[in-house]
Amino acid sequence: MLKKARAGLAGSEHSAAKDASMLDSSRSIWLAGLGAFSRAQAEGMRMFDVLVKQGEALESKTRKAAADTAAAASGAAKAKVKEVKAGVGGTWDKLEQVFEARVARALAKLGVHTQSDVERLSERVDALSEAVNELIKASGGSKKRAPAAKAAKPAKRGAKKKARRAAKTTAA
Repeated sequence: MLKKARAGLAGSEHSAAKDASMLDSSRSIWLAGLGAFSRAQAEGMRMFDVLVKQGEALESKTRKAAADTAAAASGAAKAKVKEVKAGVGGTWDKLEQVFEARVARALAKLGVHTQSDVERLSERVDALSEAVNELIKASGGSKKRAPAAKAAKPAKRGAKKKARRAAKTTAA
C-alpha cells in the first residue's frame, strides 16, 4: 500500500508539471495570435495594397491570354468561312450549269429556236438577199421597177416557196 501511495504521489507531481507546461504552451499560442492580429492591424493597408497590385497583374495576364485565344479562334473561324464559301460557290456554278442544260433541252423539245439558230438564219437571209440583189443587177431591171413589181407578185410567192425549200434542204 505504501508503494501505491508513493506512486500516486509521484504521479500527481508529474501531472502538475505537465499541466504547468501545457498552460505555458497555451499562453504562448495565445500571445502569438495576439501578436499576429496586432501586426495585421498595423500592416493591413499596406498588405491590402500589395494584394490589389498582385490581383491587377494577374487580371492583365488573364485578359491577354483570353484575347490571344479569342483572336486565334476568330482566325480559324474566318478561314473555315472562306473554305465553306468557296465550296458553296462551286456548287452554285454546277447547279446553274445543270439548270441551263435542262432548260435548253426542254426548249429544244418544244421547238423553240436558240440564239445561235436565229443567227445562222439571219446570215442565210443576208446571203440570199445579196444573191437576189446580184440577180436584179444582172438582169438590168432597175429602170422599169414599177411595172415589174406588179408582174413580179406571183413570182414573189414562188420565190418565197423556193427559198423555203432551199432553207429546209440546207438545214437538213
